[in-house]
Amino acid sequence: MRMNFAGKTLDMAQCHVMGVLNVTPDSFSDGGRFNQVDAALARARQMVDDGAAFIDVGGESTRPGATPVPLDEELDRVCPVVEAITRELDVIVSVDTSAPEVMRETVALGAGLINDVRALQRPGAPEEMAKHKVPVCVMHIQGEPDYMQDNPSYRNVCQDVSAFLAERLRVLEAAGVEGDRIILDPGFGFGKTVRHNFQLLGALEQLQQLGHPLLVGMSRKSMLGHVTGKEVSERLSASLAAATIAAMKGVSIIRAHDVRETVDAVKVVTAMEEAGR
Repeated sequence: MRMNFAGKTLDMAQCHVMGVLNVTPDSFSDGGRFNQVDAALARARQMVDDGAAFIDVGGESTRPGATPVPLDEELDRVCPVVEAITRELDVIVSVDTSAPEVMRETVALGAGLINDVRALQRPGAPEEMAKHKVPVCVMHIQGEPDYMQDNPSYRNVCQDVSAFLAERLRVLEAAGVEGDRIILDPGFGFGKTVRHNFQLLGALEQLQQLGHPLLVGMSRKSMLGHVTGKEVSERLSASLAAATIAAMKGVSIIRAHDVRETVDAVKVVTAMEEAGR
């Protein structure tokens, strides 16, 4: 399956790496490091050189306990960075946002993907994306970032996440968002315990049955810190292990902070698969 991201076409049967670019002062991993346009552009250029197919620009932290950012502030953070990257670099720009206004403005600036952790549940979001012809990633989340980790519970996390995403697909397609431009994300770390996260990782094939490309983001997350005992800055090995498992399970996009190393891990999985064919 090929997907068109604002003029750049990718084969979603292959695994691609998305580099994380947080232009926020408070993200859990690199908050404050890239919230100036020059620094953000330099970081994006490095990730492209390292092999990133996507740069995911986020202006609102969605770490556990994070509070919402005013719309004007999110626009001020994100739009200049999106404009600079689309002007200077040959890469697909993804925008991590739930606000319809940010979707509209950044697509106009050349963004090729909208990555919404709230699955287009804000009023007007499905209708806004129906107006544009760029893909959208919808993610499962239980609750909101400021309280999503307050005792999350499921009858069966894999079945519940799949049911949520299937329902969002129905809503989006009814709003006019074509199914061939929808990507799904199980939402590792978003309203889930450590056990829930690893159950999802082991059952990614179930989500493949929904018939859409999958995006996953586990890089440096607390689920990895829990099992390794390592701080955020020391979770590279665990992040690569999780990325390798995801690639072997057919995921189309892996969202990562450490692009160069993740690209190498994906290359190893790809080589194994090609040799098997």
